[in-house]
Amino acid sequence: MVVRRPPGRRAQILAVAADRFHRSGYHQVSMTEVAAGVGITAPALYRHFRGKPELLDRAVRLGLDELAGGLRAAGTAEEVGAVLAAVAVGHRPLGTLVQRDARLLPPARRAALRRELRADVALMTAVLRAERPELPAADAELLCWAALSACAGLSYQSAAPQPRRAEALLRELVAAVLAVTPAGTATVPRPESQAEPESVPAAGPVSGPRPQARREELLAAAVRLFHQRGFDNVSTDQLGAAVGISGPSVYRHFDSKAHLLAASLVRSRERLWHEVDGAITAAAGPGAALAAGLGAYVGFALRNGDYLGAMLSETERLAPPDRRAAVDFRRDFLRTWVGLLRQVRPECDAATARIRVHALFALVNDGVRNRPHSARPDLEDCLLRLGRAVLGLS
Repeated sequence: MVVRRPPGRRAQILAVAADRFHRSGYHQVSMTEVAAGVGITAPALYRHFRGKPELLDRAVRLGLDELAGGLRAAGTAEEVGAVLAAVAVGHRPLGTLVQRDARLLPPARRAALRRELRADVALMTAVLRAERPELPAADAELLCWAALSACAGLSYQSAAPQPRRAEALLRELVAAVLAVTPAGTATVPRPESQAEPESVPAAGPVSGPRPQARREELLAAAVRLFHQRGFDNVSTDQLGAAVGISGPSVYRHFDSKAHLLAASLVRSRERLWHEVDGAITAAAGPGAALAAGLGAYVGFALRNGDYLGAMLSETERLAPPDRRAAVDFRRDFLRTWVGLLRQVRPECDAATARIRVHALFALVNDGVRNRPHSARPDLEDCLLRLGRAVLGLS
């Protein structure tokens, strides 16, 4: 007797895998867990996909194929917004998978993914410049990347929003982003995370013991390396070499690599909260507080892109108590921004404000790390204008 596979089994597997990766992180999900979510055995799952890397790759490709197909048919900026919004709502895990987990794919697949995204942005840029011919190509491309990021922010919502409302709001946000004129004049220093070389420097001679300074250097090196390569791809030898000591010497400062990760993310949260909350608290009135918070967040991101990247990508690698603390911080930080935005724009309900704030975080976090645009001397001004656009501020 021939046993026929249920129709759409591969699509069902990909949907379950995307959801599991999105919620728990790629490393925390096993093939057995995905199989159980589909209602099949792990051996049956392997008849469809060779392993977890292929499963992640195909889950990402599923959303990107729909995005590319929609953009190829889009002839106006309004239609581009409709495509971005529909994909963001219909493939809500996609933003997390691309921004957090896709860096764990094999190098060839990462490069192919980047090429696909650039091709999508090229399609968007051509449409935008046809409607706004005064825009230089670099400016139009920056706006299109920002629109992609703003829609990807929906992926970080803890609860699924009402689809029709979310799609309508995302179309509005894309229109606002694509209407921005990025003609800033402010000059900012190159972000530290961009200035660092990709390779880890060799260890050099150390002039005397500086335990507290060495600990701080290790925290800074850890967030950079964990963000760039992923927790599992960074060894203690690499961490030590980054600050001029041997790998085993790392254990003089931290009990384990996991302890170093937890401490580095705690330090990241402390610095972020100190800068942003300080700016908000010092301002007079909700409008000024929101503007000050936006300026502080953009400034922090420009100087500390790796901190934000590691907070985004490595939180799921923490031990349960540390992970809960990180999630609690995210929730409190989001609640502060949502409350402030609703004071400034009382017509916004909580769901609308959350989508806008997540869009802000996503476009800033991506903007400071997306080369070559991250090297723009006017990037601070551009991100401030884009941030105001997605928050709906005049």
